[in-house]
Amino acid sequence: MPLLFRGWLGETLVEFVLYLLLGACAGVLAGLFGVGGGMIIVPVLVFSFTLQGFDPQVLTHLAVGTSLASIIFTSVNAVREHQRKGAVRWPIFAWMTLGILVGAGVGAITAEAISGPNLQKIIGVFAMVVAVQLALDFKPKASRTVPGKAGLTVAGTVIGWASAIFGIGGGSLTVPFLTWRSVPMQQAVATSSACGLPIALASATSFMILGWHDPLLPPHSLGFVYLPALLGIALTSMVFARFGARLAHRLSPRLLKRLFAALLFCVGLSFLL
Repeated sequence: MPLLFRGWLGETLVEFVLYLLLGACAGVLAGLFGVGGGMIIVPVLVFSFTLQGFDPQVLTHLAVGTSLASIIFTSVNAVREHQRKGAVRWPIFAWMTLGILVGAGVGAITAEAISGPNLQKIIGVFAMVVAVQLALDFKPKASRTVPGKAGLTVAGTVIGWASAIFGIGGGSLTVPFLTWRSVPMQQAVATSSACGLPIALASATSFMILGWHDPLLPPHSLGFVYLPALLGIALTSMVFARFGARLAHRLSPRLLKRLFAALLFCVGLSFLL
């Protein structure tokens, strides 16, 4: 019995350290790129949950829901740091949030209706598309002005819907949209980080409710949110999000973007294969 207990304790410790490291990476990415960290969190959680023997029908939904819940903590500190620089465009945030709240709920329902293996493939394709966009440094030209209230609300609905399916804070969609609409890059990243908070709140709540009575979920789950992973990620992501936000105002992240793109492409390919 003591040997079994020590073995279980060792596995639990390794698992928790993995979540702490994952939270640190997610926090830096959230502050640096406004991507919320979900593009890293979801794949790592899928691999981790697979190794832990979680049911294939729910483990992808569990990874997406946990990622979205963790982005709540990541966004708070990233937004605080960006706001210190006066970079958040709050009127844009307010009208996009109206659409985000609706879109995120519908997106969670859409994701829940997709089988776990198929959801992995969809996320894999999205990861590869984002990887190519980052590697080529493709940005839409600032060719239009910021839309009106109705346009921002519609954009928020679409971004909230897609973000809930992919388990992301929406930065890979919000930043290009705002850049296209002539918002300066630093303000686009900062406003995207702010939009990640309502996306995460609405989506994570929806995933909790949708998975509440699922009999296939492992212990310590709150619907489609796995609490041990959420705790580990939250502890470090809140600290490192501020560090990433500071870097966003000091560095040109070209090399980091390309390294991140290579990682995403490999992750997406592995999901498809």
